[in-house]
Amino acid sequence: MNADKLIVIDIGGTSIKYGLWNQREMAISNKNNVKTPDTLEEFYGIIKYIADKFKGDDVQGIGLSIPGAVDQASGIINGVSALPYIHGFPILKELESLTGYKMTMENDASCSALAELSTGAARDFDNIVFLVIGTGVGGAIVIDDHIVYGSHLYGGEFGMMLVQNGQTLSSLGTAVHLAERYNQKYQTNFSGEHILKLADAGDRGAIKEAQVMYDSLAQAIYNLQFVTDPEAIIIGGGVSANNNFLANLKATVSKLMSAWGDTPVLPQIKPAKYRNDANLIGAAYNFYNQIN
Repeated sequence: MNADKLIVIDIGGTSIKYGLWNQREMAISNKNNVKTPDTLEEFYGIIKYIADKFKGDDVQGIGLSIPGAVDQASGIINGVSALPYIHGFPILKELESLTGYKMTMENDASCSALAELSTGAARDFDNIVFLVIGTGVGGAIVIDDHIVYGSHLYGGEFGMMLVQNGQTLSSLGTAVHLAERYNQKYQTNFSGEHILKLADAGDRGAIKEAQVMYDSLAQAIYNLQFVTDPEAIIIGGGVSANNNFLANLKATVSKLMSAWGDTPVLPQIKPAKYRNDANLIGAAYNFYNQIN
């Protein structure tokens, strides 16, 4: 069995990404993705398909990035996520039996943190907040170079924070839900990325709905800065590749800080280095951390 190769899989609310990690080269090849299914049975089918696809590559195992409060000791995913069917039973044992591979799993945002801490945007920091914006909002808190999981494995579940009008950050702070609001209001079928482009081009409706997202994220960042006092707040997820998104978010945070007078610290907001590949890379790091 080749210790240099590993199947890495990132389970998202919208898509499942996967590839072949080469530890010697520190790189991912054969990357692809499929739509995230609606049922556990279909989910099992996709994981089995991915595992079988790399059978000839003599890999060591599978590193899995997955949403929810992941208990690595029991192999059970607690909490809530966009995929309710993965929670509350020993799913890791089931997946190992299904694929025939040794498998490890870690929360997706924690995987992103592992990647960025190792060789990414956070490699020079010890105290960091990661804010990962995807279908929902996840994250991780890192103190003295260690992820803080909390007593119930809910450390970093920023998406459950209440922001505007008692709604959660996940429901208001992502481009996915921005698209849902805009499309429902204007009877369109645009992606969040397209609506952000409309906002940048001056579309008033798009600007208004995008600002809901920016205000919600800025409020969360303000609170996180003064609760954890990190050296930097790293923004991950696909939207972090959008330079206008980051500029608008920083401007909204600055405006919020100014509204409360002379605050002693302005959050340092940085984009993640690995962006869409962060969870896959972190799943590999977690695998080797767990088996060594």
